[in-house]
Parts: sequence; structure tokens; C-alpha cells
Amino acid sequence: MRVIISGGGTGGHIFPAVAIAKTIQQQHPDAVILFVGALGKMEMEKVPAAGFEIIGLPIVGIQRRLTWKNLLVPFKLLASMWKARQIIKSFKPDIAIGVGGYASGPLLRAAASAGVRTLIQEQNSYPGITNRILSKKVNTICVAYPGLEKYFPAEKIVLTGNPVRPEVVDLQGKRDKATQFFNLDSNRKTLLIIGGSLGARTINQAVEASAARWEESGLQVIWQTGKGYIDQAKKCTQTLVHVQAQEFIKEMDYAYAAADIVVSRAGAMSISELCLVGKPVVFVPSPNVSEDHQTKNAMALVSRDAALLVRDADASSQLCDTVLKLVSDESRMQALSVASKAMAHDSAAERIVEEVMKLVLLHRVA
Repeated sequence: MRVIISGGGTGGHIFPAVAIAKTIQQQHPDAVILFVGALGKMEMEKVPAAGFEIIGLPIVGIQRRLTWKNLLVPFKLLASMWKARQIIKSFKPDIAIGVGGYASGPLLRAAASAGVRTLIQEQNSYPGITNRILSKKVNTICVAYPGLEKYFPAEKIVLTGNPVRPEVVDLQGKRDKATQFFNLDSNRKTLLIIGGSLGARTINQAVEASAARWEESGLQVIWQTGKGYIDQAKKCTQTLVHVQAQEFIKEMDYAYAAADIVVSRAGAMSISELCLVGKPVVFVPSPNVSEDHQTKNAMALVSRDAALLVRDADASSQLCDTVLKLVSDESRMQALSVASKAMAHDSAAERIVEEVMKLVLLHRVA
């Protein structure tokens, strides 16, 4: 079986792609898997690190500001489409899988035009423009949220959830180890702050303003700041005993296991992980993403009473009190936890690979 997986640009696209690839490998050890990404994007580093071969396309996106680089976009698109056709011709895939991001557009179009079966995986509750355009051409669309018939042909949609890293959401028996690992007080409730791998300036500023009040109220805080804010956060926490700042948390399973409440951005993969671990969450969606899709992701849970939301612009004035009100209400915390777990999709990668195999068999029959 020969498989192409295309897309990337962010961890939210790359992690599901690698999870799908690894699941294919586990079930079909003889499968040959090739990734196609965008030159200069993080997939060109992350995919080889995961053990897979990748080819880069020269494709770029249009800059929102006025710049001469936008003049190159049509030429890079044409070059990417030509290279994508060459890749399909030489690799001869049984199936092409797109996970969103610049590179998946030319590759999936080339595959569909060559008669190759195609599948896209949409992580968000509001699809990106690449997947919306591709939806007319592909055979199957795997989604993480209900209600995407507004954007995609209903007959192509399969609700699978987002593939997550299994080691991150396996919390069985890890609470005590997590308490020791982070040197926590077992008599205090733990608040986990995660703003994404790069951090989130608005959340960090709100935490800095709130940390002392949270500690006085009996909370302890694990605060993931990102690289740009760690020095400021270290200064802020010098006089606080129960607030610890970390630039990046590698051991996310321990962080989730230790947490009683989570404050998080609303990226699709973070939401999928948080639903699986079933923690009460306050989302602060990033406003700096295309078409405000993080707010739409968060609202998919908020509308079902499975999470709370504080808008980014209101974080400095509302986040502190929102957390304190929630932590004092055990029944509300429990209700949020139950409702978010009900929205979780485990075994998402396996379900996507089932759809992949259906298309591969159809391709071979044809």
C-alpha cells in the first residue's frame, strides 16, 4: 500500500498527520508512506524527526500586509502544482490524505485529477479555506465536530474526531506521580495554564495580574508561558510559593493528571486532548488565527455546557474571577467535566484509517 499524506504549517496539522501515519504503519507494516509539506514550514523538520520521508513544495500563502512577496504567490502556486503532479506520477499512491495547510491543496488536487482516491481530515469546527475548496473534489471528509454539513457535502462526511498523541491523554494512575513531579501540595487544587507552545501574551499578562489572588484563595498554579514570557513570569513568581512558571511542558500527561482546572487556548488539538482527559476548562481563544476559528472551536463546547469561555480582549478583567468562581463550585466543575468527556472521540486515528482502507480497496477494485 502506497500512501501520501500532505499538509502542515502548524502542530495542529502535523500531529494528526503523524498519528494517522503511525496507525497505518502499525496495522500495515509493509505500507510505504510519503509526506508532502511546504518548504520552510515546521513539517519539514517534525516529520523526519518522527521517522517519515517528506518532500517540500515551494507554496506560500498570501501575506495580509502589503508586500512585494505577494507577487510571487501565483508563480509558487503554479510551481507547486507542477511538482505535485510529478510526485503523484512517480510515487503512484493508492490514496492521498490531506490534513490542511498550504501543501495539501496542490497535492490533493493533483491526486484527484489523476484518479487517486482522496481523503481530508478537518480538525476544526470551522474548516480552513484549503479544505473547503478541496471538499468538492475528494472522496471522504473526516471531521472532529458535528454540524459541518454547512461547509462540506453531507454524503462525504464521517465523524471521527481528531487523532491525538495517546501517551498524552493516558492519565491512569498518574496523579500521585504528577504531584511529585511538579512538587505540588496535595491539599490544594491545581490550575494549569497552557497558551500553546509559543505561549499567549494576553493570557500571560492576565495570569501575572491574577497569580497572587489565586494563591491567596488556596490554588496552586502550573503556568506554561512560552519562550517570550518566561523571564517576566519568573520575576512575577519570585515571591509566590504555589505558582510555578515553565517555558514549555514536555510531560503534558503529568500536567493534565495534576490539573483540577485548565485555562487554555482553543486550538483543535488542545480541545481534543482536553475532552479526552475530561477536565473543566476555561478557553481563551486566540484572536490571531484565520477566520476566528478558535472561538468557533470553543463555542462547539460552550454551547453544550462543556466549557467556559473568556474572550481574549476580556482576559485581563475577567479571567481571574472566572477561575475563582469555578473552583468554588464543585458541582459546576463536575458538570463541565462530564459534558466535555461526552464530546470526546477516542480511537480517532483508527477510525480514520478504517476510512482510508475503504478507499484503498475501492481504488484497487477500480
